[in-house]
Amino acid sequence: MSVTDNKAPTESQKLSPLPDSVLTEVIRNGVIAVTEEMKTNLMRTAYNMIIYEALDFTVGLYTAEGETVSIGIGLPSFIRGMANTIKAKLRHFGSDIYEDDILVTNDAYTTGSHLNHFTFSLPIFHDGELCAWACCMAHWPDVGGHIAGATTDIFSEGIQIPILKYQSRGKINEDLISIIKTNVRLPERAMGDLRAQIVAVKTGARRFKELLNRYGRAAVLSSIARIMDQSELAARKRTSSIPDGVYEAESFMDDDGISAGRRIPIKVRVIKQGDSMTIDLSQLSPQVAGYFNSGPSTGYSCAQVAYKCLTSPTDYPINEGSFRSLKVIVPEGTILSAVKPAAMRMWMTFPMTVVDTVFKALADAIPKRLAAAHHADLVIGNIHGINPTDSNFFIGLIGPNGGGWGAKHDEDGMNAVVCSNDGDTHNSPCELLEIKYPILIEKHELRMDSGGAGQQRGGLGVAVTLRALSPLTFSTMMDREHCRPWGLHGGLPGLGNKVIIENGDPGMEHRKNSKIRGLLLKAGDRITLCAGGGGGFGSPTVRPVDRVASDVREGYVSMQNARDHYGVAVTSDGSIDLVETATLRAGASRAETAPKSGFTSQ
Repeated sequence: MSVTDNKAPTESQKLSPLPDSVLTEVIRNGVIAVTEEMKTNLMRTAYNMIIYEALDFTVGLYTAEGETVSIGIGLPSFIRGMANTIKAKLRHFGSDIYEDDILVTNDAYTTGSHLNHFTFSLPIFHDGELCAWACCMAHWPDVGGHIAGATTDIFSEGIQIPILKYQSRGKINEDLISIIKTNVRLPERAMGDLRAQIVAVKTGARRFKELLNRYGRAAVLSSIARIMDQSELAARKRTSSIPDGVYEAESFMDDDGISAGRRIPIKVRVIKQGDSMTIDLSQLSPQVAGYFNSGPSTGYSCAQVAYKCLTSPTDYPINEGSFRSLKVIVPEGTILSAVKPAAMRMWMTFPMTVVDTVFKALADAIPKRLAAAHHADLVIGNIHGINPTDSNFFIGLIGPNGGGWGAKHDEDGMNAVVCSNDGDTHNSPCELLEIKYPILIEKHELRMDSGGAGQQRGGLGVAVTLRALSPLTFSTMMDREHCRPWGLHGGLPGLGNKVIIENGDPGMEHRKNSKIRGLLLKAGDRITLCAGGGGGFGSPTVRPVDRVASDVREGYVSMQNARDHYGVAVTSDGSIDLVETATLRAGASRAETAPKSGFTSQ
């Protein structure tokens, strides 16, 4: 097998003639169907809820060179990570790759994420030639390492598997299996998820081979090349509609989980010229001592996520062509391009705010194509302990929980939607959590007033209260409590994420952040995970009065908030006091036109 570098024409680009339009559409829908079936089979066979309910995984098809052909989204932020992992495996093994090999790694600095993401890749051969790859990344809840403690290097976060062959020419590496089993707390569940991932990649290989056998290798690969060219053309056309210029924006993260309250600065620069764009992340904070770093693949991925939202949000399948007009600058050693031995456990948290900040930079250039900031956190709680029903050790995850998304120029933000990093991830059903773990979910409701006020209101976050039914240990690593989701064009920020502890300790209410590590809960203690809301869009005082009143009646906005931010007086029976409302809005209008001091705060 020969492998070409990234600058040389790919095998598919050398093929001719150009396939007809009908065949191209057949292949387009065919590769989407393959990755959707990979998703379905993974979900049906996985052992852990985080895969089959929360959808914390991604599957995909790739060219022989490792370029993305189609991915079944679980995590959008893994767009680049899986492709880079396949390319790393190609570099590692060179020509020593054969049919019925399955390659594996969870190396955080290759995938860009944490050690919980095991990535399996199966090379697809046709007539003795490597022509594609099937790949699956999925989250294992336990890979050893600390469960609840703070981590400051990768070595404390679990087992590290370098690039290896899980299976060589059909023969499974039993030594590797033994090593993994020895290093995880729940080996039967880990092996169940491993087998589910193997099912997924084998499904992808089998179905893609059916396309090759039915239409011919040259026709299929030429169609894929044409699909990529079409995606590139669409992205360039939409990029051209953005005014040329250099755009910058700043934000911050609350802290790195180690130095409480010490903000982590984020600054992005977007250069738009013609039909191409550069997203410069070189001014991000250097990698931090805590566990919120990502590897370089994630730096590229979050730029690609932002770019696709701006230029080709409905273009499927998601493929490499959509990103040919994008250049990403990610120097080594930032929070999104960390180097070993940086800790990576919460790799997914900071990139979401970077994406929001890219949108913020372009807010004046393309106001009708962007939303205000969203809650940008998984809002999860981790629990572990001994389950009294069977005396077995358990590890559980409460969440991800939905928060508010930012408003757009013409519509309110969405309520209770999982953060951007997790794409298709679902809210975990309360009933399943209660069946599996010794907890009771007492409340799962929308947070009143969490959405930022605006002509279009930010979406609302949720509040989830759990009560421990037996002793257990709780941890959470939430961020964006203090960097509240900002509004755009006069819209106000939404509420930040927050955790409330009810365990009889008044000191818990004086924490600097919402990061809790290894808190022992007694039976009866309560935890409330509060997801933030989205930022508003436009001045709140021009929101139609009847819509404000409707929000109050629905419980989205309190009567006090309606008065203070929208200038609308709503009575206890839900009607509008028109006289007082006119007075309130007149005062708000005078305040908005008054000279500003020149000082701003976030």
